[in-house]
Amino acid sequence: MRAWCLGLAGAVLAVAAYGQAEPTLRVDYRNPGLIPSTWTLTLHPDGSGHFHSERGAAKGDSEDTIEPVTVDRDIQLSSMFAAQAFHAVRDHHLLHTSCESHMKVAFQGWKKLTYTGPDGEGSCEFNYSKEKDIQALGESFVAIASTVVEGARLELLLQHEPLGLDKELEFLAEAAQDGRVQQLCAIRGILQKLEDDPDVMERVRKRASKLLVQSSK
Repeated sequence: MRAWCLGLAGAVLAVAAYGQAEPTLRVDYRNPGLIPSTWTLTLHPDGSGHFHSERGAAKGDSEDTIEPVTVDRDIQLSSMFAAQAFHAVRDHHLLHTSCESHMKVAFQGWKKLTYTGPDGEGSCEFNYSKEKDIQALGESFVAIASTVVEGARLELLLQHEPLGLDKELEFLAEAAQDGRVQQLCAIRGILQKLEDDPDVMERVRKRASKLLVQSSK
């Protein structure tokens, strides 16, 4: 499920009446072979949410690679993506049905979706889901997590190794094209900072500017 950052376009699920808590969708991910090895993303109907990750013990590709140890921050995704996510959950009976396909496929990491709201609650966990839209939703959340972690990496590079920004933004642009990262609006802050920074390479500023345009589509 590839969704674009469309701001507040489209209708979103309203906060429940009579003071009831609004619906919340939480995604818990774990794969000890990756960096980060675990992360949690909490999403609300308006696209607001929170992301927290832990690096884990896996070895990086290089000792010189800058990796954020922990990422913990509020994020803003598009309201359209949030609406699609909550719609998929409701289509699957608030996740009261089994998600796992039990097919012999490569390990992609365990993803647990948990819904809570005034209309009920439920959860399901899967490596590869038998339901196409749930599998696609899981893939989108993984791509969004990659976006948020990449944003944290850009912040570290800007602070400690600005010469590495050019290569990192080149990777980010390629990943945005093929869907490995999604919802660039989640990292608009660092992209804007790079575009405005006169001390970084001109090519870095131009790449950040192009990514900012993509984040608004």
